[in-house]
Amino acid sequence: MDIIQKADLMNQDCSSPPGVSQSTSEAAYRIQQQLVALKKSTDECSAETNKTAHIQETHSLNYYKHHQMTVQLESGQHNEASHEYSKFQEWKDRFAEDLRQSFNTLKVKISTLMNSHLEMTKQLKDLQYRILELELSKWKRDQQLSGNGAPFANNIDQIQNWCEECAEIIWLNRSHVRRLEIIQESLNMPSHEVPMVLLPELSEGYTQLLDTLVKSSFVIEKQPPQVLKTNTRFSATVRLLVGTKLKVHINPPTVSVSIISEAQANSLLRMGPNPKSRSQFSSGEILNNKQTMEYHQATGQLSVSFRNMSLRKIKRAEKKGTESVMDEKFSLLFWSEFTIGNNEFSCNYQVLAPSLPVVVIVHGNQEPHAWATILWDNAFAEWGRQPFLVPDKVPWGQLANTLNMKFKASCGRGLSEDNLRFLASKAFRSQGYHHDFSNAMMSWSQFCKEPLPDRSFTFWDWFHAVMKLTKEDLRGLWIDGALLGFISRQEAEEYLHKSENGTFIIRFSDSELGGVTVAWITVLSVCIRLVDDKTGQREVAMLMPYTRKDLLIRSLPDRISDSVQMLYLYPNIPKDVAFGKYYNNQHESMPQRNPRNGYVPHHLVNVIQG
Repeated sequence: MDIIQKADLMNQDCSSPPGVSQSTSEAAYRIQQQLVALKKSTDECSAETNKTAHIQETHSLNYYKHHQMTVQLESGQHNEASHEYSKFQEWKDRFAEDLRQSFNTLKVKISTLMNSHLEMTKQLKDLQYRILELELSKWKRDQQLSGNGAPFANNIDQIQNWCEECAEIIWLNRSHVRRLEIIQESLNMPSHEVPMVLLPELSEGYTQLLDTLVKSSFVIEKQPPQVLKTNTRFSATVRLLVGTKLKVHINPPTVSVSIISEAQANSLLRMGPNPKSRSQFSSGEILNNKQTMEYHQATGQLSVSFRNMSLRKIKRAEKKGTESVMDEKFSLLFWSEFTIGNNEFSCNYQVLAPSLPVVVIVHGNQEPHAWATILWDNAFAEWGRQPFLVPDKVPWGQLANTLNMKFKASCGRGLSEDNLRFLASKAFRSQGYHHDFSNAMMSWSQFCKEPLPDRSFTFWDWFHAVMKLTKEDLRGLWIDGALLGFISRQEAEEYLHKSENGTFIIRFSDSELGGVTVAWITVLSVCIRLVDDKTGQREVAMLMPYTRKDLLIRSLPDRISDSVQMLYLYPNIPKDVAFGKYYNNQHESMPQRNPRNGYVPHHLVNVIQG
């Protein structure tokens, strides 16, 4: 098992919500089966509640008739010895017996329905746990990992279907319990009757289930950028997954956005479900931060997209020790308030959705370190953590998996085992290339705070610059495997000394941030041979590194094409075979002289001295 496979297993153990090892298809099938069973039980409860209501209506009519006969018999209008009195007394007794029977029948039916609802609430809790704590939480975690380049199977539409069906079941059963409460009130049953004591508890249970579902279903469908530059336009989208079934879309609510600090995020967590005041939760000023949700009939979605937000001001906390502004994390908090239902059956909701952590910067040169903070947080945030705590040290295996994921998403191809071994030796400041670093612990400080030996930049600075250069200028070469890249100078020399003259290797520079160099094997120049008095001695030459500025002037394949000293891409591929499709042959088709102005065209050629 290689280092990436090991890291995948370790990541699943440390950062995923409990119980998500179940396959997606198996989990979806189980949820669907539960929904089908609960719908059936709900329909049965509805039918039984209707029957119970009908019996109650008959019972009320009989009770009224019995009361009328009692009044008539006690009024003294009929002689107790008369036939009419005996007839009324007989009818009264018959109604009394019917009332006793219907009363007992109602008690049994209500008791049976209560037991059904008790079982229903247990099943709904389990179903809601599967939908919210497993599936929706997994979706949120996958959304966070996608910020590091992980594949994101976006199944939010399916989760919305589950949430809506679950909401409908809860709402219907809550209304059934309310009808039973009305039946109980009309019967004047004694309060000590056990089934009747359960009614308020059941009603409260359904209300809590609905409350949890509604608040959890307010989600950020499209996260704001996690590195946020002030006075720069950005966007985000929020969605209410139960908005249509509960008819929230009829009167769409307004959503507002504020930015909160780590301390405010912790305060928000401590307050729990209690109502919050917007004025308590703001650490900056966001323009265009208020929008009304829209109902999209074709998709059945209730959502709102903020397309033109801009962070105008930010209030920062005091820094401690070596902390910088690029270490400080914030979150965008989306707010909304609305009412579901009407009259006494209505529920008022305040829903909040905090975004993934964001780092606020004011200059472009702060971006690399800010992305390091986000990368570490996305990868190693533990499930259910206190905002925004992350471990200070992580196993290299997990970090290697994260770097591979990020590089693959940015540059089109992942990192090999040899690439990762090279990165490990660089990150741990080790000269050995064959050590097993998979269980070694890498600290945050080693990763992006402490400069590499004899360098002014950190490991992350170097890796980020290499990734940026590859993405923007060397992506095709990297995908083709023509760019070896992650290899030390010493290893490159060892490989080339075993190769034919003119063989070359493309590697990332150790000394130039965001630089790429070419090493090739050649015969020592004449002057050096005379000094050394050796004939035919070979050396590995290294080109001064190219940066993006150089490659924008003339591409790396064209520069290699120009260099007569370079013949074969390691191990033995002719350079025209390896790079021919990338050559810019524009100069070959140029006319000798411009017929309009008489100018002679020209083009740049890369020349290597010696």
